[in-house]
Amino acid sequence: MKKRAYWIAAGLLPVILLAADILVGSSGISPSEVWKSLTGGEVSEQTKTVVIEIRLMKAVTALLAGISVSVSGLMMQTLFRNPLAGPYVLGISSGASLGAAVFVLGASSSAIIGESFIASIGLAGAAWAGAAGILAIIAVVSRKIKDIMIILILGMMIGSGIDAIVQILQFLSDEMSLKSYVIWTMGSLGNVTDLQLVFLGAATAAGIFLSAISVKPLNLLALGETYAVTMGLDIKKSRNTIFLATVLLSGTVTAFCGPLGFIGLAVPHLTKFIAKTADHRVLLPGTMICGASLMLLCDIISKTAAMPVNAITSLLGIPVIIWVVINPYSRKKRQYYA
Repeated sequence: MKKRAYWIAAGLLPVILLAADILVGSSGISPSEVWKSLTGGEVSEQTKTVVIEIRLMKAVTALLAGISVSVSGLMMQTLFRNPLAGPYVLGISSGASLGAAVFVLGASSSAIIGESFIASIGLAGAAWAGAAGILAIIAVVSRKIKDIMIILILGMMIGSGIDAIVQILQFLSDEMSLKSYVIWTMGSLGNVTDLQLVFLGAATAAGIFLSAISVKPLNLLALGETYAVTMGLDIKKSRNTIFLATVLLSGTVTAFCGPLGFIGLAVPHLTKFIAKTADHRVLLPGTMICGASLMLLCDIISKTAAMPVNAITSLLGIPVIIWVVINPYSRKKRQYYA
């Protein structure tokens, strides 16, 4: 009974923060006007536009982005059995960034980077391709090299190499494309169009579905591949499912929102600390709740302090990672990966 009440309270937190995110803004709209805008009451068109097309869309984007990057981080940490693994550390998000950079910087005019179906699917597809390419390289290397630290270092080196390639693309691109890309790299939840939000929602739903059916394989993989094989797990199939989920989740968010640092790395640790378990039947929904809540909180702070959301995610995420490295309790919890 206690656990059920705890989960109900935890599930309400993202809802409360979503409402708070919609209420917070620089235009000084009262809560009653926000409610009327959402329920179809009598309110000015300008107010309705601000509430629905700006605040609500941004809050929903934050919710989906928080869930996506956090769940992808959880799966990467479990698959590679290392608490410092994640889509950004392993270079997966860098691959998505490269794909997006090729698409954005390769456009000869800003008309291509707009709200059209081709622009949205092209940007998402480029990010998926880039993330899948890097993930494939990491997967091949991880089968030959068992030392996870070497794999992490390789991921960081790949990320650095991709940054160099992107710099070359920036140097060769025209002014308009370069401006679009620079704005994208700052990370933003407010530049997502209606069509892109539909793509983001669909990709998140598909990624979460694949994550949900991978709960049992993740629990087995957390105990080691040898043990998982002895229990009859199809390693190749399970890996491919997890990889596909990660590409959909982290690749789509990176494409439409830009790089959102440290959420995917920090949230799984917060969830493990709160839930006190390594069971992914608990960790998966817990990570979704924590990820959505933390991203919504970051968005609220960024709007209040008038700062880029990527700066806030870093400021909140970095202390968690430092805590993971130096805290005796968190070091003890690494037995889940060993």
